[in-house]
Amino acid sequence: MPPYSSDRPASDLTSRARIRDAALVQFAERGFSGTSLRSIAEAAEVSLGAVQHHFASKEALREACDALVVEAFGHRLTRSAADGTLGDAGFMAELYDTSGPMLRYLARALIDGSPAAATVFDQLAAGAQTFLSHTWPDRFPTDSPATRDAAAVMAAMHSGTIVLHGHIERHFGSDPLDRAHATRTGNAMLALYSAMGEFAASSTAEQIRKSAAEYDSPKES
Repeated sequence: MPPYSSDRPASDLTSRARIRDAALVQFAERGFSGTSLRSIAEAAEVSLGAVQHHFASKEALREACDALVVEAFGHRLTRSAADGTLGDAGFMAELYDTSGPMLRYLARALIDGSPAAATVFDQLAAGAQTFLSHTWPDRFPTDSPATRDAAAVMAAMHSGTIVLHGHIERHFGSDPLDRAHATRTGNAMLALYSAMGEFAASSTAEQIRKSAAEYDSPKES
């Protein structure tokens, strides 16, 4: 069975979706330049003509993959963070079940610097900003420079676990992007956030903030 069909809902497996999902997997594994339309057709178990019927070019296929990833990790996560459904069991289960191939694609896109990577990162940063301002409005006022900084760093921290998943795998002993281990990174991150919250309230953290403020203050000539 092709790898994409085990990670995507059966209802999505039209010919066009099978081709797109096959491209998603191959672009992630081989890169855009290392993937041919013929190899995508073979992986999707369709003819080359069928690929060309649904997608006029390899670039059009990449755009379809980009759109899928942007919707999944940009728009949907942003909406869920805004409406408070991010932790719902149904939403999380669907995310765990379907995200593996898209995360691998996003990891490659972030490394290659594709337009999709920039769009997804911007969406994640926007979602983080909404989440921070909604949850802690006094600490993170809407559109303040400090809030934008925190949101960008939060997006980078989360997307960094995707880009560096191979190194995380060496320490986990299992692939964190596989569905069987999909919850492991998130659970570790929540445990870390909990501990770091305590550290942020410590005297050491306060001294770090004071030292940073002193470093940033105007120096006497």
